[in-house]
Amino acid sequence: MARTPVLAAGGIVLRRETPPRFAVVRLRKRNEWVLPKGKLDDGETARAAAEREVLEETGHAVEVHEFLGTLVYESGGRSKVVHYWRMDAGGRPVRELMSDIREVDWLPLDAALDRLSRSYERMFLENVGPIALQAAAQAERERRARLRVAAAERRRARVAAEEPAVDAPVVVDTPAIADRPEFTELPEFTEVPEVAETPIAADTSLPVDVSVTPEPSDLAETPTVDAEPDRPAMVPNHAADAGEVVETEYVVAVAASDEQPSSAREIEAAATADQPILRKNLIERVRDWLRRAA
Repeated sequence: MARTPVLAAGGIVLRRETPPRFAVVRLRKRNEWVLPKGKLDDGETARAAAEREVLEETGHAVEVHEFLGTLVYESGGRSKVVHYWRMDAGGRPVRELMSDIREVDWLPLDAALDRLSRSYERMFLENVGPIALQAAAQAERERRARLRVAAAERRRARVAAEEPAVDAPVVVDTPAIADRPEFTELPEFTEVPEVAETPIAADTSLPVDVSVTPEPSDLAETPTVDAEPDRPAMVPNHAADAGEVVETEYVVAVAASDEQPSSAREIEAAATADQPILRKNLIERVRDWLRRAA
C-alpha cells in the first residue's frame, strides 16, 4: 500500500547585493548543505509554511513573491513534495537559527550550485535560479521607480508649502439664467395658387390728352418772302445839294414769342411771323441805282 507523500514548503531566498546572493543552510545531523524548507503544520497553507520555515532556518524575515515550482523526491521510503516561492531577505537576521540548522551562507548562483549537497536540489536551483534573478531585477527597477515618484511628490509638497498663500478670488453669485422658451415648429406654408391675369378695361369716361409733336420733316417749309423791288431812295434836297449821302435805314422789328410752339398751327404761325428782317443800306441802294442808270 502506497504511503501518503510528505508535504513541505520552502523558499529560493535572495539577499539584495551585487550580485544577488542565494541562501543555503547546513543541517546539523547530516552535515549537508540544502535549500531552506520544512513540513507543513496541521491546517497550515503551503505559502505560510514556506515563510515560517525560512524564518526559522535562516533567521531573516522575508517577503514572499511569486511561486517558482515544485520539487518531488524520495526521502525515507516516502515521496516528499516541496513547493518553492521566490523570497527577499532583510539585511540583518531577526532571530536565532533553529536547533536543526548549524549555519546559513549567502552565495552567488554558481557558488550556491556548487555548495548544495543533493543533486536533485542542484538541478532544481539550476532551473529556477535564473528565473528568480530576472524577477528580482525587475522588482528592483520597479522599487526604484516608486522611490523616485515618492521623492518627486515630497519635493512638490515642500515647494507648495513654502509658497505664500494667495487669497482666493471672490466668487459673485450670478443670477440664474431663465430657461429659454422652446421654439414651436412653424406650420408649413402651402403653395399659393396662381391667379390668372384679368385684362383691365379702359375707362373711356376720362378725357385723354394726346399731344402730337410733329416731326421736323412734317413742317412745311416756310416760304421766303422776296424783298421789295428796288426803289429810288428818298434823299432830302438839302443833302443832295450838299453832295452828301445820308444813310437811312429801314428797320422792321418783329417781336418773337418766347414761348415754344406746342402744336403744328402754332409752329406755322411762328414761322410766318419770324420772317427775316429785310434790311438794306440806303447807300447800297443808291449805288445800285446809279449803276443801273449809267
